[in-house]
Amino acid sequence: MKKIAYVGCRTTKVRNASGKGLKVYSIDSDGDWNEVQIISDLINPSYQCFDKNRDFLYSVHGDINAVSSFKIEKSTGKLSHLNTVDSGGKNPVFITVDKKNQYIYVATLQGGAVSVLKRNADGSLTNPIFKSVFPGKTKENISHPHQCIWDKSGNYLIVPAQGRNDGFSQVNVFKSNDDGSLNIVNCCMAEIGDDPRHAVFHDNNRYLYVVNEKGNSAAFYLFDENNGNLMNKQKISTLPKDYEGEGQASAVVIHPNNKFLYVSNRIHDSIAAFEIGEFGYLKCNGHTDCMGKTPRFMTFSPDGNQLLVANEDSHTIKIFHVDYKTGNLSFSGKTIETESPVCVVFL
Repeated sequence: MKKIAYVGCRTTKVRNASGKGLKVYSIDSDGDWNEVQIISDLINPSYQCFDKNRDFLYSVHGDINAVSSFKIEKSTGKLSHLNTVDSGGKNPVFITVDKKNQYIYVATLQGGAVSVLKRNADGSLTNPIFKSVFPGKTKENISHPHQCIWDKSGNYLIVPAQGRNDGFSQVNVFKSNDDGSLNIVNCCMAEIGDDPRHAVFHDNNRYLYVVNEKGNSAAFYLFDENNGNLMNKQKISTLPKDYEGEGQASAVVIHPNNKFLYVSNRIHDSIAAFEIGEFGYLKCNGHTDCMGKTPRFMTFSPDGNQLLVANEDSHTIKIFHVDYKTGNLSFSGKTIETESPVCVVFL
């Protein structure tokens, strides 16, 4: 079967978006992307994940209160809608499945919570069965979780939450229970104004890297999988030293060889490359023009040879070659033209 890619996007005028819906692409042996399906009656299908068996795709709907489930036709990659349910809070921004393939976890930014939805036998979803709310000092009296990712053991859920300049910027660690519920076991406070956004684990499950959106920095934490404890070890800028303008750090990814970390910078419109040292500390290796506007999302191709950058406001996915030895990026010459892209996942 050819490689299949699913591209989520923004669709609403409020987002200044021109996305047409959730797109399905077939990628041939030459690396050419061919659109095979678009599900156009969706509002902001902006982040996706698979179940553990990759039989189903799940998508959040940004800015509203909804999550959808889809069955995947394995021969073509095409999607069939199963159901749409309550996300448990406004503006779901991230979605993931637990290691037992029983529950879906959703971070809702303006909802100030992580919600738990149960997977039915047919792949569809229930409404939320559990919700963990993040208190804060904003006018809504909440902090704003922007992601929920599992550690490599699948026992702990890591949730970066933003204080939005009023404090309670934090990186939270939850332990999951058999019924899908969560118990908080650790909360590591970030500096006011940092606003932790996304995180990624090294394969050793000891190094956790968090990108701070407003702080324009990458933070290195030591993680203890025996008790869920976090210890902040380093914070390093994602912007060039001689740059005096504004920025908004966005995506963070770690290369499959675990030697290099990359962070996308919106406004500055660049990709910061870091070398991961022997003890986990980061060293900046420079910046690459993302060749577009607002690089909200990044991911690697399944073989790790390419880095894909979704430039939301220039309506392109730019594909860069990755040098395995140096971590340097070079433009491949390949551009995918697609409206307001904010997520890419590969089947």
